[in-house]
Amino acid sequence: MIKGTYSFKNTAVPAGFALVLFLLPALLIHLSVIDDYTAQIITLGGINAIMAVSVNIICGITGQLSLGQAGFMAIGAYSTIILTENLGVPLPASILAAGVITAFAGFLIGFPTLKLTGDYLAIVTLGFGEIIRVFLINFKNITGGANGKRFTAPAAVILSLTPLLSWLIIIGALIIIITLLQNFLRSTYGRAILAVREDEIAAASSGVGVFRYKMTGFVIASFVAGIGGALYAPFIGFIKPDLASFNRSIDYLIFVVLGGMGSVTGSIIASFVLTFLQEFLRFLKDFRLLIYPLILIFVMLFRPQGLLGMKELSFVKLWDNLSACALKRIRCGKSCSAGSGMASSPAEKKAHCPLCRLIKGGVKKENGDGK
Repeated sequence: MIKGTYSFKNTAVPAGFALVLFLLPALLIHLSVIDDYTAQIITLGGINAIMAVSVNIICGITGQLSLGQAGFMAIGAYSTIILTENLGVPLPASILAAGVITAFAGFLIGFPTLKLTGDYLAIVTLGFGEIIRVFLINFKNITGGANGKRFTAPAAVILSLTPLLSWLIIIGALIIIITLLQNFLRSTYGRAILAVREDEIAAASSGVGVFRYKMTGFVIASFVAGIGGALYAPFIGFIKPDLASFNRSIDYLIFVVLGGMGSVTGSIIASFVLTFLQEFLRFLKDFRLLIYPLILIFVMLFRPQGLLGMKELSFVKLWDNLSACALKRIRCGKSCSAGSGMASSPAEKKAHCPLCRLIKGGVKKENGDGK
């Protein structure tokens, strides 16, 4: 009974937080409390979060360094436009198909390259991203060349012009990706990938197929990047070959480094913070681009493991702390009411909630009772 209650709590509490974080901004957007511009920025943060999760799967979870995730994003974006406009596939099916196409491209790239490690793998994936960008520039009949390609399908136009719908679809996709990824990491396959990350030799000696699980992580990361690109295309309504540029791959890597390698929630928080910060500092013009290097320098100096390191933000622990504080507040309500004194013994003080101790401490100082 206790085990079942604990399992239900571990599911219900994160689901409740996700529902609130999903529906509350949607309500504010619907009521025009959040204007269309701000809604577009936070929704773009959702796409960046999806891309950060993709990079984190490779760099933080699988333990490989890849600099070509923007190339996979471009494949997903262009695949969605071509499937929807040229072949007449419905937009939802095009988004899923683009993810599958990108995953297949990741398999083709990963099969010969994942035998490499470290800097060698990073150089190969960097070259792959540049190949994709050059391909998109030169095949004008398919991609529109350097001028880019506009997404004119009715469904894409509605999505790009409706902030509420964009938020619901993109953030909903982000929540689904996080849920599936967390369940995958708790499975046998996920634990095998984590074992490969920690020590390839020890994993191989335990019977874990190192190359197989590296490939699995790489293909999953490619699929997530393809979904991110497939959502980006209808949301913006226009894409260019620069979508596969090296600078974009570095931007997504910065999200992961700042949030913490291996921490999904950390990279998501960093994605939203940096996306909004970049727009907030737009009055600095080109000087705002100095923010990223400065952030990296300070992170490497004072927090080299990132905001959360390899830990995850636990909504269950957060709920337990809030519940405990609320219960203490209720229990010490009478003794902390106006005119009553604060407990003097250490044990009695500890029984009070932190808010009560803070309030009564301030009252004592105002009355001259505190030192």
